[in-house]
Amino acid sequence: MRASFEQLTNPSSPDLPPVVIGAGPMGLAAAAHLVAQGHEPILLEAGHEVGAGVRSWGHVRMFSPWKHLVDPVARAALEVQGWEAPEPEALPTGDELVDRYLKPLAALSGIRQGLRLGQRVVGVSREGRDRARNDSRDRSPFLLQVKEEGGRLSRLQAQVVLDCSGNFHNPNPLGSSGLPALGEAALAHRITYGIPSRRQMEREGWMGERILVVGSGHSAMNALLEIQAMDPGARETRALWLLRGSGPAEAGSGDAPDALSHRDALERRVQGLVASGGVELVTRFSVERLREQDGGVVLWDGARRVGPVDRIVAATGARPDFSILRELRLDLDPRLECPRALAPLIDPDIHTCETARAHGYAELAHPEPGFFLMGMKSYGRAPGFLLATGYEQIRSVALALSGDLEGARTKEISAAIQGACSGGSAGAGHSVTSVPVPMGHSESAGPSGSCCS
Repeated sequence: MRASFEQLTNPSSPDLPPVVIGAGPMGLAAAAHLVAQGHEPILLEAGHEVGAGVRSWGHVRMFSPWKHLVDPVARAALEVQGWEAPEPEALPTGDELVDRYLKPLAALSGIRQGLRLGQRVVGVSREGRDRARNDSRDRSPFLLQVKEEGGRLSRLQAQVVLDCSGNFHNPNPLGSSGLPALGEAALAHRITYGIPSRRQMEREGWMGERILVVGSGHSAMNALLEIQAMDPGARETRALWLLRGSGPAEAGSGDAPDALSHRDALERRVQGLVASGGVELVTRFSVERLREQDGGVVLWDGARRVGPVDRIVAATGARPDFSILRELRLDLDPRLECPRALAPLIDPDIHTCETARAHGYAELAHPEPGFFLMGMKSYGRAPGFLLATGYEQIRSVALALSGDLEGARTKEISAAIQGACSGGSAGAGHSVTSVPVPMGHSESAGPSGSCCS
């Protein structure tokens, strides 16, 4: 079954390009697929280099080996230009992923011509039509408002918009109810969101301070190991680990061996730090308010308090930011904030990464024809996003936009997903996502031991 690009998007002009928001692993893979299908995409990246989001955790070593981290179509395009793939079984850091894969991919003909760095999308709508207007809406091109360096605003029309911007720029707050804790904004100068590197901590003078890490996922574990690396043996620095649950076993696989050996080793190292007293554990604590007191920051959960501490690392995950999409008509699940048709396939109360079903353009479609949420952002607040899932999304949407609806409906990676999660061979490009910041709030990630949390 064939359908034209115009039938799927109903643009006012067939000459307008598809636009991809974000030039990380998903955005660049999307560009590679679109180029392979004969399109000339525009990539808009807010950072000053491709993979800027990945670079923010570039010091963190990934869980998956290189053989699972490269999109198949991107790999084929790179190899034509003489690119040599890294050692298949090696585990790259985020920096290595950017330098050895994303930058060469961005330099390929067909991608580099449309790549625009330092351009942040601040709004997406339809030309001449806000969200409320119906007349000829589907035949109006998309209109993107872009903030360039220096604050200048410009506009760009598009036939299709693929939002691959991810969630990393929108971290979850410390507050346990999904809202910022009282006092959190006022104490932002004491709080670091994400995973600070050892070098950052040394540069900013964290040595000898009282550092509280909040979050139960692998982001928190990596942060604790960075603190240990800064001050081996915790001779001067006091590290505390705060969890809403009952203990660190809830954060990972406990005593069960992990199919991904590096992640298993990470969990066991942190458990060893707790057992040896190198990290003080605070459990069943939900942050309600913070206050500067007694020479530091004190946190409260009702009548209970923790602190004072000098620094807080909020390793609490991230959530999607839909503010730039306010003028588009999206059909989102009210709980997970993912496309409504996708929600039952990834519901963390039902599925782990082993049981989640592969999906494509049909599940990602919205009432706004030609607009797709892709990659991590498409999962909303659900954990369990796999890199293989993102590549399958891209393959399906690119085929659909080129008119091959039959190919787009074919699901290629259900078995590969299960193989990746169970430690089996998943094939090139099919992998557990190795991004160290969990989807959604890290305290409410999927079942214990899930490879996706």
